[in-house]
Amino acid sequence: MRTLRFLLQKEFRQIFRNTIILRMIIAMPIIQLLVMPLAADFEIKNINISIVDHDHSSYSQKLIDKVIASGYFKLNDYSSSFNLSFQEFQKDNSDLVLEIPKNFEKDIVRENNGNLFIAVNAINGTKASVGSSYLARIIADYNSDIRLEWIQPQKIGTIPTIEIATLNWFNPFLNYPFFMVPGILVVLVTMVGAYMCALNIVKEKEVGTIEQINVTPIKKHIFILGKLIPFWVIGILIFTLGLFGVARLVYQIVPVGSLFLMYGFLSIYLIALLGIGLLISTYSATQQQAMSLAFFCMMIFLLMSGLFTSVDSMPPWAKLIAQCNPVTYFIDVMRMVVLKGSGFADIKNHFLIITVMAVFFNGWAVLNYKKTN
Repeated sequence: MRTLRFLLQKEFRQIFRNTIILRMIIAMPIIQLLVMPLAADFEIKNINISIVDHDHSSYSQKLIDKVIASGYFKLNDYSSSFNLSFQEFQKDNSDLVLEIPKNFEKDIVRENNGNLFIAVNAINGTKASVGSSYLARIIADYNSDIRLEWIQPQKIGTIPTIEIATLNWFNPFLNYPFFMVPGILVVLVTMVGAYMCALNIVKEKEVGTIEQINVTPIKKHIFILGKLIPFWVIGILIFTLGLFGVARLVYQIVPVGSLFLMYGFLSIYLIALLGIGLLISTYSATQQQAMSLAFFCMMIFLLMSGLFTSVDSMPPWAKLIAQCNPVTYFIDVMRMVVLKGSGFADIKNHFLIITVMAVFFNGWAVLNYKKTN
């Protein structure tokens, strides 16, 4: 224990001696947590639309007003020439083109039928799918309004209707940052912990100080603990600043569940994460190699974690990778505890899996660390 205490003193002095690194470790995650939830917003709004109106009737004008009044679409241009609007479409100034044909009102009144043409810019598949769905729904509502106008007043009461009452649980106002902030906080803690821990041992390799430690009688597991504990403390500090300093004060996110349960899982998760960082450092001879390996791992962790897309919607091979990803479990736990108020019974399997990962990665790092004495 005395040896471990001296190692911890050395590590903390080494960390606090470099004030620039220390500021980056603390300031960068806070700034990123302030900015990223605003940028990582998948709600589709302000869809640019070009409208070509060949009819210029009261019915076409009502349809146009209904589209613009929905709040999802922004009128880019209004014309009576499809070629002019299609040029805007090709320049990416418009995401959709809605063409209202000539005699649109006459066809509806006389033939009980009307046609519309919609062109969708599908380069951005998500925006194209959601935008066309919004527009199709608006047109369907417009069609229902027209049919109601034609129904005789005395028969309106006999029309059977189905009423739908929607109740949003856990995030009643559909506030997107409430969903993204817990996940982004996990990613930031992961990036800082893995990068800093991976670079720590490699830096001593390049400087040459690790050779002095290798010839001492310090056991490998004591040396690994001395490298792990300081960054474990820093990880908890960053998480606390993000949870209480940004999530609560800026986004008004108050965890519904137990803080003790959340910090308990964080403690085990950081052990598993730092084990990965230590493992990377044992395989790297230079800081450049360590950064490359850590970047590769972080990209896999980020993309396959369920932060942006649901794991359930992934193909089977991707689900398998996600199940081996520790970030997946912590993001899931954060959203369950913060938004749903889940208890230990709901996340006990997550605890078990992350504990196994912690033992596995740290055991591998200890075995792989080559010490001459």
